[in-house]
Amino acid sequence: MNAIGALGRNVLSLLGSAGAMVLFGLSGVSHLLRPPFYGRLFLRSFIDFAYFSLPVVALTAIFSGMVIALQSYTGFSRYGATSAIANIVLISVVRELAPVLAGLMVAGRVGAAMAAELGTMRVTDQIDALRTLSTDPMKYLVAPRLLAGLLALPLLVLVADVLGVGGGFLIATAKLGFEPHTYITNTVAFLNTADVVLSVVKAAVFGIIVSLMGCYYGYNSRGGAQGVGAATTSAVVSASILILAFDYVLTELFFSR
Repeated sequence: MNAIGALGRNVLSLLGSAGAMVLFGLSGVSHLLRPPFYGRLFLRSFIDFAYFSLPVVALTAIFSGMVIALQSYTGFSRYGATSAIANIVLISVVRELAPVLAGLMVAGRVGAAMAAELGTMRVTDQIDALRTLSTDPMKYLVAPRLLAGLLALPLLVLVADVLGVGGGFLIATAKLGFEPHTYITNTVAFLNTADVVLSVVKAAVFGIIVSLMGCYYGYNSRGGAQGVGAATTSAVVSASILILAFDYVLTELFFSR
């Protein structure tokens, strides 16, 4: 009975945390619809998301495309189906690898930084000081970051799509002996608008998740430096799990016909 009671308490705690996150996110979004809007804070968060995250996302996409091309060639060459490698690289990168890996990389970089920044502000009473200055912390700290995540990650993923497919092209033509024109023709012929739309939609959802987890755990941090560290870890772990879970959900919604 004790085990059942502990399980019930954990489930209720999980549901309570999920509800608190949803309400926190809705509150942040609602502040985007009401003035004032802190454009400078949004621009700073957007640059942090898009510009400073670009190198790690680009490198991840390029090497992922290269690996997919090599692995596909290893498997398909046994059955004489190497002509499908361009299609496999395109589908793998655009539908899955680019949005998921970009989301995970940004969660580890930007999500952790958000949680640490807001957590430090919380434990040093800077968030309470904002209220004494008649500034709503949700509007000032959370809303601009949510919007930045929503807009910046799709741009990063579009870049990752191109670079990932380019990485596969580079390996296929330079190492595996494919004719460049034929490879490009096969890639363009197989490109589907629905795949690109899915990639962008996933990126937008993942951007919201990264921002929401970073802001939520940082905003609600407690317990000094140790609490800030715990909030940072929780933000990255929660964002990573939700990215993988929503990746399946969105894929099911798009391709369950």
